[in-house]
Amino acid sequence: MNESEIRLMKGNEVIAHAAVRAGCDAYFGYPITPQTEVIETLMEMAPWETTGMVVLQAESEIASINMVYGAAACGKKVMTSSSSPGISLMGEGLSYMAGAELPCVVLNVQRGGPGLGTIQPSQSDYFQAVKAGGHGDFKMLVLAPNSVQEMYDHVFLAFELAFKYRNPVMILSDGVIGQMMEKVVLSPAVSRLTDQEIIERYGSWALTGRKHRDRNIVTSVQLDPHVQEGVNNTLQAKYRRAEREEVRYEENNCEDADYVIVAYGSSARISSKAVEMAREEGHKVGLLRPITLYPFPAERIHRLAGRVRGILTVEMSTGQMVEDVRLSAGCQAPVEYFGRYGGMIPTPDEVYGALKNLLIDKQA
Repeated sequence: MNESEIRLMKGNEVIAHAAVRAGCDAYFGYPITPQTEVIETLMEMAPWETTGMVVLQAESEIASINMVYGAAACGKKVMTSSSSPGISLMGEGLSYMAGAELPCVVLNVQRGGPGLGTIQPSQSDYFQAVKAGGHGDFKMLVLAPNSVQEMYDHVFLAFELAFKYRNPVMILSDGVIGQMMEKVVLSPAVSRLTDQEIIERYGSWALTGRKHRDRNIVTSVQLDPHVQEGVNNTLQAKYRRAEREEVRYEENNCEDADYVIVAYGSSARISSKAVEMAREEGHKVGLLRPITLYPFPAERIHRLAGRVRGILTVEMSTGQMVEDVRLSAGCQAPVEYFGRYGGMIPTPDEVYGALKNLLIDKQA
């Protein structure tokens, strides 16, 4: 693991390799389709024999997130993974972690719902992810990979952001990317951080054993409303900082575009082909792919909306991200939505057809 490797791997499998190479101290999880390969691969790798990483199948998703809380409170790099219903069960724990300002990485390989729904791919957890996913005024930073390579890379980035902001970070994937196989470059492993390195880089908030310092208290309980308001002010200032510094997105053919498709994850892969089809027929269409769903690339979308004739959001949901796109556009251009849902995956032909029917043909 000290050298780069090129492998053909599933998205879920590469998460396990990324966790070990990123210096993860512990993984606590519970099997659920379509992400079970994460813990299966970790068990096959047996990293506890080489790096000392703890890998444990908990009795439930609720147990998993509370184990994550405990390890994070000790300043450890810790992560979990699940799929949509399991992430719902983790919501309370994620709120506790945000309130206690604890870093962790959570992978959600989305499937169709609501309820137990289906095991097929979906993007219907957007609201849950970017609007917090639990009770109270808090946010998670949310990364949206659209390839197996980004599944790998985003684990490293997620840990970096989690410790930088002392906050849960979610990698919001879906069953398409989790199950697909692609070539991926595995970067060399990084060293696991010692307690002293944690203190030097991120401060002395962790419970590393009281020695020559005041005691640390990790909690999200503040019964005095004046104190709780102060905690919330601190959190909101942190989120505003992330909104200034951490926005990430990718553009394709937006420079001269009359119309822009906004899509993330596997929907963006499908939409990129629709952009090619439109260009071949003489329509100037571009694609904007948010990489961070929170913080959202609102400013960039606002600027694009000021000069394009229309925007189409493409989602594997009944329409969730479209609300943020409309807010960002600010009524400067029409924003339409196209989606398939319940486990259905749109085709490039369907995306291009929706673009023509909803925007291009209407303005002809």
